[in-house]
Amino acid sequence: MLVPDRDTGLIFARVIDGKGGARPIDWAEAGQWSAAPGETLWMHLDRTVESVDDWLRDELGISEATVEALVSNQTRPRAFREGDTLIAVLRGINFNPGAEPEDMVTLQIWAKADRVITLRRRILQAPRDVLDQLHRGAGPSSAGDLVTEIVEQLVATMGGSIVDMNERIDELEEDEDDLDVEEVLDVIATIRRNCLGLKRHMSPQHEALMQIARDPPNWMSDANSRDIRETIDRLKRYLEDIDVSKESVLVLQDDINNRAANRSNHTMYMLSIVAAIFLPLSFVTGLLGINVGGLPGVHDPDAFWVTVAILAGLLGIQLMLFRRLRWL
Repeated sequence: MLVPDRDTGLIFARVIDGKGGARPIDWAEAGQWSAAPGETLWMHLDRTVESVDDWLRDELGISEATVEALVSNQTRPRAFREGDTLIAVLRGINFNPGAEPEDMVTLQIWAKADRVITLRRRILQAPRDVLDQLHRGAGPSSAGDLVTEIVEQLVATMGGSIVDMNERIDELEEDEDDLDVEEVLDVIATIRRNCLGLKRHMSPQHEALMQIARDPPNWMSDANSRDIRETIDRLKRYLEDIDVSKESVLVLQDDINNRAANRSNHTMYMLSIVAAIFLPLSFVTGLLGINVGGLPGVHDPDAFWVTVAILAGLLGIQLMLFRRLRWL
């Protein structure tokens, strides 16, 4: 695991050799580094270290407003240019333990033709994936390739999260009858929160990438611009998938609610039928149970069975009437 330096905030620094590989350098070497033909310096920093903003301002000569954008916690995705320098604030899926997909991690990028600075507050998977590519000798070969690859990795991880969410929805639709209703509703609520969180962050990210595609710096090649446009199209499809997922869980939730309402209505209907059947019987037995003189059959030993027969006949008449009315 890559641990940031407590004094400088440096997580790692690599000099990309232009052939898909890179060599590591330390903080002192990075400070004295000068570009050789075909080389690009990539520094990945922890922006929570207090000295980072001073270093960006004093050593790289970055303006105060841009430094604020690179180290601020106001992390709405956006992108803009300062001359031939590209500044972007992007977000990626949080794969840290205990995190939810909608709890996204911000990555700030400051990039020139021969130098790329990336900054993060929490651990993010995309830079580590690109670093692994460089270790294998199959990584980006220029600053444009590096920025493009990082953007692609950020969007690709979003796609994986959306696919997992859709698979979970399919499982719920298939096993709906076998699962506890409360459990299904809890999962649906979680998926809806994930959809809202992803949509809230991915929509401005789409606009940020559109800004990069509309006004790319000169050091980004035509292939880089084409890859950025393809990434934008992929992100747009993911946004559409999120809308579909949200509608799917709403349909599933409506189905569960309708089934519960139907079961409740059926139960209430049956209770009403039972009450309607026993109401006349209860009236007759209550009338015969009043403690006043003159009740018929008080001294007749057969009166009980006569009363039972009358009640049975009344019950039969009720059942026939209910069937004719199609209540049963």
